[in-house]
Amino acid sequence: MAPPDPLATYRAKRDPARTAEPVPAADQPLPVGDDDTFVVQEHHTPRGRTGQRVHWDLRLERDGVLKSWAVPKGPPTEPGVNRLAVPTEDHPLEYASFAGTITAGEYGGGQVSIWDAGRYATEKWADDHVTVSFDGRRLSGRYVVFRLPDGTWNVRKLDADPVVDAPVAAGVPEDLTPMLAAIGELPRADDPRWGYEFKWDGVRALAHVRGGRVRLRARSGNDVTATYPELHRLPEVLSGHDAVVDGEVVALDGRGRPDFGLLQGRMHRTGPEVARMAAAAPVTYLVFDLLALDGENLLGLPYTERRERLDALGLASDRWVTTPWFRGNGEQVQAASLENGLEGVVAKRLDSVYRPGGRGPDWRKVKNLRTQSVVVGGWRPGEGRRAGGIGSLLVGVHDDTGRLVFAGHVGTGFTARALADLAPLLTPRATPPFADALPREVTRDARWVEPLLVGEVRYGEWTREGRLRHPAWRGLRDDVAAADVVVEP
Repeated sequence: MAPPDPLATYRAKRDPARTAEPVPAADQPLPVGDDDTFVVQEHHTPRGRTGQRVHWDLRLERDGVLKSWAVPKGPPTEPGVNRLAVPTEDHPLEYASFAGTITAGEYGGGQVSIWDAGRYATEKWADDHVTVSFDGRRLSGRYVVFRLPDGTWNVRKLDADPVVDAPVAAGVPEDLTPMLAAIGELPRADDPRWGYEFKWDGVRALAHVRGGRVRLRARSGNDVTATYPELHRLPEVLSGHDAVVDGEVVALDGRGRPDFGLLQGRMHRTGPEVARMAAAAPVTYLVFDLLALDGENLLGLPYTERRERLDALGLASDRWVTTPWFRGNGEQVQAASLENGLEGVVAKRLDSVYRPGGRGPDWRKVKNLRTQSVVVGGWRPGEGRRAGGIGSLLVGVHDDTGRLVFAGHVGTGFTARALADLAPLLTPRATPPFADALPREVTRDARWVEPLLVGEVRYGEWTREGRLRHPAWRGLRDDVAAADVVVEP
């Protein structure tokens, strides 16, 4: 006799044609995981005409499903505090990466976001209590989920965090925003005030290393530590130092060059598939700046001194590399970037201090090809091989007043896998998110989505009408916030 289906209750409550949630087929075998993924999802549901009810869902990967508890007041973050945890139906492993809108009127209708995610280790798993250790952004250390004599369940944090949640150095907080480079021309060859680095084709991330643990934050401010588990052992390379470094997460091709397309499959991932993807095709962290070291704030030091101190640390491993930099010879550096198929170069004033969030003349990026970040605001149905799915994306940028304006549609540069991965990330809406009037040929069959996802395109030029000419999709960017997307000069 076949064993009972652990997802039968889950499927019975959901119509895959009406919900954005993953609903695997009943005849699909359960995936085999490592029983080490956890996620906490924040779930907002309508309450009355204008109100909202919020609860949190704790989910632990176990035997091919996510064991789940609804936690009305959220998991405790201080030891000794009990919180009600109501057991709910098992969820599919794919749910560990789910965030989006569940249609009103459907079971659980409302907005779901990922509150925390990461890895956990099992200390004991019994019918009436589960003891685990979390390694997440908000949850860390030992927890127990246990059943009381009256049949109700609680969750409790058992110990204090092993690392105090404090910055490495005063003035260098975990939500620090990286310094940005403005698009510009290569400085004159006879100008001795500049240093040069290669521009890497990846996603920007700041790494905060303290007490032997690392936290990775994208340029957007999102915590991406759980997305790149192969970088978790990088504190060992620092040999006991606490530090904050700036760099780029890249995926390397067979010739050792960054390939932005290869990185796409790793973005927006927090589920059990992450560990397998990391083992099969690990990313590399290319480090190019040192912002704090053993309690010392280095933001005010000149670029040359920060780089020299970074070089002195001797950071080198298969996953963590300090990038080269050059005093002068910008034309030679740019020629080398072209020869090696790199994205371009970044020129930095040798005396420049690090200005968090700033985009000024002290750092210039000189691109070998034109690229532009865009906000996805809709899509048009495909034809032929793309029939029944996404044919092209409708994208926009913010103007000087902060309005999202239409910048054109992108229909090339996609792989079938990219389109399949993109579809579940889009949250439908009834009206266009763009502030300006759109052409009739666009609106007649457009499907509108919430302007939350950011991508990058390669293009020829901007037209007089403010449209991108011949844009081609390069991939999603989870290191850029939608609100920050403007025309790049």
